[in-house]
Amino acid sequence: MARRGQRQPGATRSAAPRRRRRVRDGESDGLIQVLAQAVREVETAITRGAMQRGDRTASTRTKFQIVALLVREERARVNGATSATEAYRAEQLRRLDGIATILAKTAAMDPSLLGLLAEDAVISEAAAALRRQMLEDAGMEAPEEPEPVQQVAPPDTQTRRVVPQAVVSRQLANPFLAPDFSSAPPRPTRAGRLAGWELIGPLLRSFEQTGASASMALPDPTYLGLSGGIDALRLRGLELMPHQAKLIASAAAGHRTFLLADEPGLGKTAQALLAAQAADAYPLLAIVPNVVKTNWAREAGLWTPRRTPTVIHGDGDTIDGFADIVVVNYEVLDRHVGWLGDLGFRGMVVDEAHFIKNKKSQRSRNVLDLANRIRNRTTRPLMMALTGTPLINSIEDFTAIWEYLGWIDEKAPRPELMEKLDETGLTPADPGFSASARASVIDMGIVRRRKVDVAADIPARRIADLPVELDGAVGRSIRAAERELADRLVERYRTALETRRSGVVVDGIDHDLVRQVAGWERTEMAAKKTGENVFSLFRRIGQAKAGLAADYAAQLAQNVGKVVFFARHIEVMDAAEELFAERGIRFASIRGDQTARTRQKNIDAFVNDPDVAIAVCSLLTAGVGLNLQVASNVVLAELSWTNAEQTQAIDRVHRIGQDEPVTAWRIIAAQTIDTRIADLIDAKAGLAAKALDGSDEEVGASADFQLEALAALLTQALEASA
Repeated sequence: MARRGQRQPGATRSAAPRRRRRVRDGESDGLIQVLAQAVREVETAITRGAMQRGDRTASTRTKFQIVALLVREERARVNGATSATEAYRAEQLRRLDGIATILAKTAAMDPSLLGLLAEDAVISEAAAALRRQMLEDAGMEAPEEPEPVQQVAPPDTQTRRVVPQAVVSRQLANPFLAPDFSSAPPRPTRAGRLAGWELIGPLLRSFEQTGASASMALPDPTYLGLSGGIDALRLRGLELMPHQAKLIASAAAGHRTFLLADEPGLGKTAQALLAAQAADAYPLLAIVPNVVKTNWAREAGLWTPRRTPTVIHGDGDTIDGFADIVVVNYEVLDRHVGWLGDLGFRGMVVDEAHFIKNKKSQRSRNVLDLANRIRNRTTRPLMMALTGTPLINSIEDFTAIWEYLGWIDEKAPRPELMEKLDETGLTPADPGFSASARASVIDMGIVRRRKVDVAADIPARRIADLPVELDGAVGRSIRAAERELADRLVERYRTALETRRSGVVVDGIDHDLVRQVAGWERTEMAAKKTGENVFSLFRRIGQAKAGLAADYAAQLAQNVGKVVFFARHIEVMDAAEELFAERGIRFASIRGDQTARTRQKNIDAFVNDPDVAIAVCSLLTAGVGLNLQVASNVVLAELSWTNAEQTQAIDRVHRIGQDEPVTAWRIIAAQTIDTRIADLIDAKAGLAAKALDGSDEEVGASADFQLEALAALLTQALEASA
């Protein structure tokens, strides 16, 4: 941990200590000078291509992040100053805008820097030390020392592997730890009849084309005396719902792989912990999002109090090497994947398993590697994938999860699934193959229950759209920017049409070309080569709606009680909190840049303090793993890019324990791209329903929202100009 006063890469210190001066309300001159010098150093490093792997890269990236954060903080301070004159305030804001412009130009040269400005970006110890140093150099009081934040290695530096001392002690205590093959069944051989067929594609398509409910048959919860276990839980004041007990009974009966895809709010964490207990799958590894790893330890203490959990933070210096349950978050998995694969786990749980849908990502590769190593050491380990939203954009999102569970490899089903397929007596050429193949995969361990099916005591939820008009200069500016984007798309479409050499002629709008043009635009958006784009437009709409959404949340809080307010961008959260403070409404803020302790403190305040009326939550940080059912109203100030994000957010409230109807109030900017994105979210909701719930609802192509939003914008513009 960096000590106070220790020099950090990129930080500068004068020869003699600087005497701190008292900064008057609104005064920014000293800090702006420090920031201006620092931003020029960052710009020079990027422009000259001076960023190389190692400390130099880390130093420049850290400086970029802290300059951006201090500019944001100083802007808010200047705007809120009461003693400064309007002229002075305008001048300081102008200077801050100049620094922000340089930051933007620098990020355009290296787009990876933008990840450091995400709402949930980690502030490392080195960054915190540099921030204190800049404030001191500016003659300003540095804030009180925050709680330690675990440092995450920059994405472009080489992965650093560690082995905590507690793990070394465990390994020394078990020097002859051998693979466990005690319960190995006869290994099935690959069926020759289907060996020449390509099967992964047909298996995936079977979930798009067949309309049956996707849940395996589960035994009665009294099986193998599990009812006694339920009675023991009741003695501790805990109650299992029947659907939870059935899955645990299946694990007790010997089933060992589960894709637990229950809708959010049906207690998947408790089911996983109790399934591990029923299967004696210890030690157990749980890989979870950062925001819920503390909650996993809490839940383990609640449901399986005789099993010791430990949570890996940073390098793992504080873990219990002899714990039964090891909880690690995706963000630090890189540095621990080595020793985790050798510890001798007999069970593994991946929470929010849709996080590994991209098999090319490092997190997915780490998870798949660990799963294979566990299977190589232990026969039939308990492998569970938990997700309330297994499909994000495409049916192909299933493949990484199936591979993790050991049902398939990169090219074909593995022996157990292949044997089930062979038992059907069908091939992909036979008409009944899809239904039979789908049933075979489901029997491998897919469990999907909906609230309406298993939890009659959980009230139905509804989404109510609230269209708002963006009036004044802001509204005109946004609509003008949308027209500019649409005009650019139309121009590219017509240019492509005129220069087409294929000779293809399409009557009316060529929708294939529309999607191609949208794809070009999206590619340029990622490279930051264009001016206004769908991302910046989306952000500006969110900022414009912030006051309206916050006003409506305040009215709800005053009339019906506690409210959960979700936003994607930090500026929207800031604006909402400012309005609540002005109206004397107490709120709790749940953000990605908070320590786990601070976040839990704020959650507890909202849940337990009757005077805390609103929880202001980051859509990306607080959209998973939190129980906020003390409220029954949700305000979605900004829309998501996927239906999954929206569903996760609403289900922080619509959970077990909720005894009131839940309403999600979706704030939509009328006559803007906001309305198209809302329509896309609603249309995409049908994909998971068709694949897992047996719905016959028509769904569109499985493409990402950005592409579809651009295509919809271009189509409307072409129709208007026809």
